[in-house]
Amino acid sequence: MERKPIKAGISHGDINGIGYEVIIKTLMDNRINEICTPVVYGSPKVAAYHRKALDINNFSFNNIRTPEEANPKKANLLNVLDDNVRVELGKSTPQGGEAALASLERAVDDLLKGKIDVLVTAPIDKSNIQSEKFHFSGHTEYLRMKAGTGDELMMMV
Repeated sequence: MERKPIKAGISHGDINGIGYEVIIKTLMDNRINEICTPVVYGSPKVAAYHRKALDINNFSFNNIRTPEEANPKKANLLNVLDDNVRVELGKSTPQGGEAALASLERAVDDLLKGKIDVLVTAPIDKSNIQSEKFHFSGHTEYLRMKAGTGDELMMMV
């Protein structure tokens, strides 16, 4: 019996930070598709901005609307942002925090619904993400609350 690849949801983190660089450079290596089907919760516009800033021309995302549409042979991107998002690399902005939360919320919702199998999170700016919806010291505490459990596991790779 052939094993189905793990569907890995990836939140893009703060759009002004290092998240997209790490995500793009990782997904450029097609060997990742041998172990998982990546689904980035992000923005085509933000991804294009980062590709241009990094001078990466030989990579593109497969844009999808739902995790079920993910192509196991491609790097998939599920849009969670409006087109008017503005990237300001290296700066802590309210919009960067809002974008990070939008990505994290959708990815966690899809994880809890079983639409993705695991969640990988890119770095957030713990100061600009704070809001009525997010009042935690980081991802781990937020994930514990969303999962409704007292147990959590963080793995750093």
